[in-house]
Amino acid sequence: MALSATVLKASLKAALIADAGAADNDATDKLAEVIAETVVSHITASAVVTIPAGVAVATAGTAAAQTGATTAPGIGTVS
Repeated sequence: MALSATVLKASLKAALIADAGAADNDATDKLAEVIAETVVSHITASAVVTIPAGVAVATAGTAAAQTGATTAPGIGTVS
């Protein structure tokens, strides 16, 4: 699942209202939006995704000049 500031904002707003006693108003909406955008921005700017070896690829060309692309999804680890 891709990171989504919109989805995170909705979850944060719901939690602020349900669990933290915040009012359902523009201020809570804006707070959730700012937090969500900051978190997504930090993760996308700072995260390193490591894909393990073994992702399937298809190649073409000579042995000295191979080109190719993945043919299966790679599942990485964010660190």
